[in-house]
Amino acid sequence: MPLSVAHFRRKVEDFLGKSDLRLEDVDVYLTIQDQEGEILAGGGLKGDVIKCVAVSAAARSLGLSVPLFSRLISIASERGITNVKVFTKPGNESVFESLGFHTIATAPKAILMENGRGLESYLGYLGQHRRSGRNGAIVMNANPFTKGHQYLVRDSSRQVDNLYVIPVKEDVSRFPYLERRQMIASGCEGLAEVLEGSAYQVSSATFPTYFLKDLSDASETQMRLDLDLFGRHIAPALGVTVRFAGSEPADPLTARYNELMREILPSYGITFCETERLCDDEDPLSTPHIHNSHVNGDPPDIAAIGISASRVRKSLDQGRLPWRLVPSGTWPYLVAEAVRRSMLMELDAPLKPGLVDPDRSGAHTDMDYSLMKGSIDVIRRSFINHSGEKDLVSLGKAVENDVLGYTGGVNTYRGAIFSQLIMARAFLEVLSRPGTDHAGLPSQLQKAISALASLVNPTDTSNGGQAVKEYGVKGALAMALGGYEELFGSWLPYYRSVRGEEFGLQKTLLLIMSSLDDTCIIHRAGYSRAQEVKAEASALLADFSVEGLKEMDKVFLRERISPGGCADMLALTILADNLLN
Repeated sequence: MPLSVAHFRRKVEDFLGKSDLRLEDVDVYLTIQDQEGEILAGGGLKGDVIKCVAVSAAARSLGLSVPLFSRLISIASERGITNVKVFTKPGNESVFESLGFHTIATAPKAILMENGRGLESYLGYLGQHRRSGRNGAIVMNANPFTKGHQYLVRDSSRQVDNLYVIPVKEDVSRFPYLERRQMIASGCEGLAEVLEGSAYQVSSATFPTYFLKDLSDASETQMRLDLDLFGRHIAPALGVTVRFAGSEPADPLTARYNELMREILPSYGITFCETERLCDDEDPLSTPHIHNSHVNGDPPDIAAIGISASRVRKSLDQGRLPWRLVPSGTWPYLVAEAVRRSMLMELDAPLKPGLVDPDRSGAHTDMDYSLMKGSIDVIRRSFINHSGEKDLVSLGKAVENDVLGYTGGVNTYRGAIFSQLIMARAFLEVLSRPGTDHAGLPSQLQKAISALASLVNPTDTSNGGQAVKEYGVKGALAMALGGYEELFGSWLPYYRSVRGEEFGLQKTLLLIMSSLDDTCIIHRAGYSRAQEVKAEASALLADFSVEGLKEMDKVFLRERISPGGCADMLALTILADNLLN
């Protein structure tokens, strides 16, 4: 059924509604219909889970479940999925057993079954890590890993001989599984053994509404299934007799999950221990050489809730980098998010003369919004993947090659890669220094940028090289050697003064255009025209109007002028604001 078509989607929703079910997200939905087009039976597949299954009352004696499920299993197999799971009512257990499924978890209102040896294989993996003694476990999403998570791990490790941390593997979080696991491993070093996650703990297979944050009867059933699977299979494989979790003062779903752990786990011989959430003013894990009396501007009621991943994500969304709330191993991932946000904010801003935005490609014929946005995502991932590169030039070339591979050779962000990476690297270096304080970050960041730039061979940054030689303008390396003096001295203060305005980004762009010798403009229109553009931008900023911005855009499109270097500096100004806010 093509669910993207409203008519067919409503038809499936009405069919499921008659069985008191609702349509959830599926990759494919199959139906068996009569000659009049009435749905007799239907079922969907999402990843490796069969869901949204129903048979009409009039057709329940026709044996339609077998061909329906056989086809869904066949589709899964065609997609490389050999281990399919299904939620069903206890009364349907024999039907699925006839199709090769076996039960792996039960709850009063539902059972979870699978038709392969996925759980058996995962339990074998866990058994290889089992050690003797009193063993405990924590299952965490860590989106991202915070000092609150680290506090829970440290406190729990003191109460057992061996502590295992199992990351949630489902990739529906802001930070993907591999990054979350790396953050957890870094933060748990010397405290716990971090295992591989699976589809058998807090995933769409065992607990789908965990990610929807919807406390309902369905959620209650799925939580019970998840805990039955843990108590019956996961814990025995590791010899776990204690499960730890942090308290939850804000989210009712997670709070109810904790209540159910306290109620259900003892029946499996497992003690549940809940640790009070870590608050800022009692943080024994705070980095001692970094001082910040007012954390990220959070109001007292937010700070009182304590340190949480949701609070960190909210800060990132608001353009603040909450480095004090996370261990140093998490810093690079937050900085990567800040890089992505700053570049995306520049790209998303409309009415930028000659530049790409969500509605058009500006003065460019080889790139569009989709290609630019995809390039930003590649830069973010590549920065993390190549973070082990000690040399800035090697890091930059690795990221640039990843982007060029994605774009098919189109140079979407070459200049931005250099400026974004050098500021990101400098910021991380400053944070790691003893004696750093929040008030001194701007000046120390400038010095660190300059120091990193001094290690770069001029031949390694050839952007605008001809303009630099011919006209003596500052190139990318020269600006970095100066610690981006104009950015910190002029562009950033101005951006902060207009940040809340509707056209604040466009005004900041005009300010940058009025002072920067943009080698992109020089390359496209010549040095003389580039100087005229600077004067025109200054005049428009002094007497700003949307009509004036539109008129400048028309001229730039006609003359094929693109202030790409200025756009890079706008994104860099936004990044500086994020890092220092």
